[in-house]
Amino acid sequence: MAILVCGGAGYIGSHMVAKLLESNEEVIIFDNFQKGHIDSILGGKLYVGDLRDRKALDKVFSENKIEAVIDFAADSLVGESVENPLKYFENNIGGTVNLLQAMRDYGTKYIVFSSTAATYGEPENTPILESDKTFPTNPYGESKLTVEKILKWTDNAYGIKYTALRYFNAAGAHINGKIGEDHSPETHLIPLILQVALNKRDSIKIFGNDYDTEDGTCIRDYIHVSDLASAHLLALDRLRKGNESAIYNLGNGKGFSVKEVIEVARKVTNINIKAEMAERRAGDPAILIASSEKAIKELGWKPEFNSLETIIETAWNWHKNHVNGYER
Repeated sequence: MAILVCGGAGYIGSHMVAKLLESNEEVIIFDNFQKGHIDSILGGKLYVGDLRDRKALDKVFSENKIEAVIDFAADSLVGESVENPLKYFENNIGGTVNLLQAMRDYGTKYIVFSSTAATYGEPENTPILESDKTFPTNPYGESKLTVEKILKWTDNAYGIKYTALRYFNAAGAHINGKIGEDHSPETHLIPLILQVALNKRDSIKIFGNDYDTEDGTCIRDYIHVSDLASAHLLALDRLRKGNESAIYNLGNGKGFSVKEVIEVARKVTNINIKAEMAERRAGDPAILIASSEKAIKELGWKPEFNSLETIIETAWNWHKNHVNGYER
């Protein structure tokens, strides 16, 4: 029986495919290549299509015996979601509803859903707990939270068991150096810093240095992308054993400030990466750190690449050998 990875040509999805292949699972990739890359797929059976296209989904489900779905397919730019919320609701919610209808119709009983820390909005605790209130401050987070609620009612009605994984800042690249992070436009801090090291931009901007943190810059929780993939597989195995649906945070459990990330990148690359101060960005919380105790306890998850230096080293290894990404 096969595992269907939706969005399997994307950054996290491609690392998920790699993990499943390493675990000798039968893998099917479904991606519309809006943001994904063909060169990031290391194996498996590929279908090109969009979750909003039921005929495309029918083809995948009718031609394969699919045991479970791991769903990464979504628009995920916070700023864009504020400017164009209907795009995010139509794609992120509508696409997943279509997927769940196909799962119901073809008897697929497990789904691991890629959610986000953006479901919490402004944190009420540090570190953030799964039991904390969810008040998203942008349509992206709202779309993911809505899907979590839809998953609950879908389980209640049809018995489709789910795990929703709320994670923070995915970072790094596969240890084999073959796949990594290539977004257009790029919005994530670590690859933006490494673009400065590669002379692809003049400097990295630090948005605000007057936050209530030790060095005045925002603190974020960075988790290696391969550790995220491992957690998804553990979540699937937990469902396979007959456990109930659940929600988990995935994070490092430790935060790093923007200045710390830049300093470690300088050390890893041995390049004096130029940084410039800029005004605060609206809506940036001072500190976002996850508690992953529940995932560690219930999933048996043990992050393997949890030092910031290791995360940046793997990213640098990929970026310096793929200066133009996957050569769009």
